[in-house]
Amino acid sequence: MDYGFAEQIGFRALTVLTLLPTVGALVMLLFMRKRESAFKATALVFSLITLGLALFMWTKFNNGTAAFQFEENFLWIESWGINYHVGVDGISMLLILLTSFLSVIAILGSWNYVKDRQLAFFCSLLVLETGMIGVFAAMDLFLFYLFWEVQLIPMYFLIGIWGGPRRIYAAIKFFLYTFAGSVLMLIAIISIVWWYSTNAGITTFDIQALTQAGFPSTVALWAFLGFFIAFAIKVPMFPVHTWLPDAHVEAPTAGSVILAGVLLKMGVYGMIRFCIGFFPEVAVQAAPVVMILSVIAIIYGACMSLIQTDMKKLVAYSSVSHMGFITAGLFAFNLQGIEGAVIQMVNHGILTGALFQMVGFFYERTHTRLIKDYGGMAQPLPIAAAFFSLFVLGSLGLPGLNGFVGEFLILVGIFQYAIVFAVLASVGVILGAAYLLWMYQRTMFQELKNKKWLSLKDLNSRELVTLIPLAAMVLWIGLYPSPFLNMLHEPAARIVAQVAPYMADQGGSLFHLASTLFGGF
Repeated sequence: MDYGFAEQIGFRALTVLTLLPTVGALVMLLFMRKRESAFKATALVFSLITLGLALFMWTKFNNGTAAFQFEENFLWIESWGINYHVGVDGISMLLILLTSFLSVIAILGSWNYVKDRQLAFFCSLLVLETGMIGVFAAMDLFLFYLFWEVQLIPMYFLIGIWGGPRRIYAAIKFFLYTFAGSVLMLIAIISIVWWYSTNAGITTFDIQALTQAGFPSTVALWAFLGFFIAFAIKVPMFPVHTWLPDAHVEAPTAGSVILAGVLLKMGVYGMIRFCIGFFPEVAVQAAPVVMILSVIAIIYGACMSLIQTDMKKLVAYSSVSHMGFITAGLFAFNLQGIEGAVIQMVNHGILTGALFQMVGFFYERTHTRLIKDYGGMAQPLPIAAAFFSLFVLGSLGLPGLNGFVGEFLILVGIFQYAIVFAVLASVGVILGAAYLLWMYQRTMFQELKNKKWLSLKDLNSRELVTLIPLAAMVLWIGLYPSPFLNMLHEPAARIVAQVAPYMADQGGSLFHLASTLFGGF
């Protein structure tokens, strides 16, 4: 493979990939304001081109290195040391593929879902896609923060305008939580850039330069906390998770698909790039705390899912539980845990996005999400029931489906870190099977409680087009995960190498963390 050619096309491809959805939104606003079929088709075409370009870049991607590829680096704001610097490694390339894939699914799934302000809705989806891709591609802290804030705005509108009855409450809660984390992250960014400029004599926001900076313990700890809280809110980790169920329940189907599929992953991605990349020693010291919070999230999210009466809220709380597995695997700091965490981000995006899509299709037909209103739905909707079963089984980690691959690697990684955490996390696997299978039994099986459901129509061709690619990915990653895991070997090894010098002292990490935090008082 000609990797020189890959770098050559990367000079243009990554910027085009990032900005193409927003260009599509501008085309819709300027030329198609009153032509519904035209602007819907335009949104789909631009999202498909973006996905096609991402797939093309994947074919040119070199799995044999942890170095960033398709880099572009231009001086932007010279006086502040800010560059337009973008690039991808295996982790960010995989997440960009997930983003572009789910964006197409969200647009197709929303074709007839939204009845008013449709142009603004599809424009919001495209601008949101730009923000998400930009977050994963940015290699300059200022650029990263800019894209981080860009994606906040369209998601706020998606929930607040096209959401359910309590959409304003959910949108404001989402905004306040996320914006509070953004403020803490901004303070952390300013503090480390100021320290670097003071000690190195040059101001830079370059992520690679700051990764090599070697911050002193006090600066590292406080900056780590600022970044970590911001990303923990986004994941969301216990106990800053309470915005998520409200946002999911009130968001339109496309909003829930993107929120669960991509936006939550931005929090874990930030932990990889900044919490671990900038401050590996503090990350090792904080690992026991993160493990405890992750295990609590796993069990708490699963228990909350068990008692839900609303299908959408059940899937929302399941995200809290599944994301707990991901943060636990990441902070196990071994190859299996890290690779499992990243591949599970992709798996969770596909499976939870598919479950939200299915709940949306059911709601369009019945106008209810309450589990008690269903029962026996496999009779009028056999094709939908078959797809639903596949995504439920994938989410509970059935071998042969994609959810098993990530969960298995994560549990192996946690076992290597500490057996007690692995045992507790395994309880979450059992509870996950319980709430997912119980939900499926009560909705698809048993007696058909409401006879009027007999007249419901099964999935149409457009809905099948959205679900078949999701089902294909569930099977592909479950049966043959190597093409995806191969992208993660080198980046995961780089993370392990970063933290390795500090792992020997992890026994006293909690005491050292506390003493550093409060030593100055």
